[in-house]
Amino acid sequence: MILVSACLLGVNCKYNGKNNENEKLIDYLRDKNIIPICPEQLGGLSTPRIPAEIVGGDGADVLNEKAKVINKNGEDVTDEFLKGAYEALKIAKMFNCTEAILKLKSPSCGIKQIYNGTFTGKLRDGLGVTAALFKKNGIKLKSEEEF
Repeated sequence: MILVSACLLGVNCKYNGKNNENEKLIDYLRDKNIIPICPEQLGGLSTPRIPAEIVGGDGADVLNEKAKVINKNGEDVTDEFLKGAYEALKIAKMFNCTEAILKLKSPSCGIKQIYNGTFTGKLRDGLGVTAALFKKNGIKLKSEEEF
């Protein structure tokens, strides 16, 4: 069973109410068992929602209480991101998922790089909150770029 960022499958769950549909990925997944997830929605955030970035580190730092997730209005949404990550992990464990295909650059799902917390479009190396939690729990991470 594979967890997949729902936005990559065409679900309108991005912060702006749109999606990141990826036809190549969808074709690859046609004969696979998948579970779409949106950790930000699982954490109780609405769609659309105010964009958020990790400030002071990456997702691993958020898990270790060394960084926060702040939205563009300056509101702390760390608790919602943590709740969504742990809910996604609960789903992963329930269905014995060993792999996740996640959206690049996202403060939840980002692998390799995320936005740097300045809301200027600049990137930094690191994982999103959910990606960091999945990695910590042995779930193999892939991005949409690999398809």
